[in-house]
Amino acid sequence: MKTQLLGALLAVAMTSPALAAIKEEPITYKVGQTTMQGFVVYDEAKKGKRPGVIIVHEWWGITKHIHSEARRMASLGYVAFIADMYGDGKTADNPKTAGALSGAVRKDPAAMQSRFDAAMVALSEQPNVDTSRIGAMGFCFGGSVVLDMARVGTDLKGVAAFHAGLGAAGPQAEPGKVKAKILVQNGADDPFIKPDSVEAFKKEMDSAKVDYQYISYPGAVHAFTNPQATALGKKFNIPIAYDADADKKSTAEAKEFFASVFKQ
Repeated sequence: MKTQLLGALLAVAMTSPALAAIKEEPITYKVGQTTMQGFVVYDEAKKGKRPGVIIVHEWWGITKHIHSEARRMASLGYVAFIADMYGDGKTADNPKTAGALSGAVRKDPAAMQSRFDAAMVALSEQPNVDTSRIGAMGFCFGGSVVLDMARVGTDLKGVAAFHAGLGAAGPQAEPGKVKAKILVQNGADDPFIKPDSVEAFKKEMDSAKVDYQYISYPGAVHAFTNPQATALGKKFNIPIAYDADADKKSTAEAKEFFASVFKQ
């Protein structure tokens, strides 16, 4: 019994430093008169500069799910920056408020871009970030945001969008303008992503000669990466749900994608 207990304690001791090395710090920055409440997340044990990834939240705001995604990216060796797209760290606990917050941003492409750009500056100012290698990833509302940032030619190496709306809030992609490689991963059964919008998106990307990949997961619906989505869907009677298989596969795809775009 003592031997087993000692073995368990040794196992914890061996793994704890790695877990404890992931550090998360709040970062306050400004966009005009609006105060933004973001977070920088990184592996404290890793030395030297490394690629940075801006993470844009779902329409709920910065939630546990987004913090988890940032920690996962940090564990892969990146500096993750959770961008605040609403200001003052606002979050929503119901679809009406979430729709109002996200809708206000999507209806003002200039404000959306200025808020993303401010997050990018805040990430670039971190001493452990290689500013020549910055990417972005987003979920739902956030996925739409990062796709729009790629469309307007933001200097990003790669953009990964999960269960994202595909229509442009501002200008569409144009040949020679999009600098980022793009990965989109959506649920095939997502009622918010209509087949015609998928075809329109692909046509837009092809016409602009964008290096992109579109992956559709059979059986998956909206918000499939968020472990809280099923409960939220039931609570508010909206068609969202977590899908463990699609989450696992999309996570693996994104891992490979960023490793490829950041490779020197």
